Amino acid sequence: MHTLAAHYPLVPNVYQQAHASAFFRALAALYPCTHCREDFHSSLSQEPPRVESRQSLAVWLCGQHNAVNAKLGKPLFPCDFGSLDRRWRTGARGCFADETAAESLGQEEAEPGTRERAS
Repeated sequence: MHTLAAHYPLVPNVYQQAHASAFFRALAALYPCTHCREDFHSSLSQEPPRVESRQSLAVWLCGQHNAVNAKLGKPLFPCDFGSLDRRWRTGARGCFADETAAESLGQEEAEPGTRERAS
């Protein structure tokens, strides 16, 4: 989901906004864990998806993830747009095996010999 938000258009059109909103609402309706589904549905009612830009969606999703982490006693992540873009859009080598995020998504050529992965 974070990668989806990181590659969402900077300025989405109304159709892209509607589809992004529908994606998160569908997830809240179809998530297999009953407790998680109900919790996410409640969270969406209180704070609907912010789909007006890539930045708003990425920051909103990070906030949603942090809300779950807080409930589980897990560490929170920085939700500033720059950090999110570096982590989920660009990615550092090592975050995605031996590729960057862009290479993993086929958006850049990997360095020679780095496309092969161990099975």
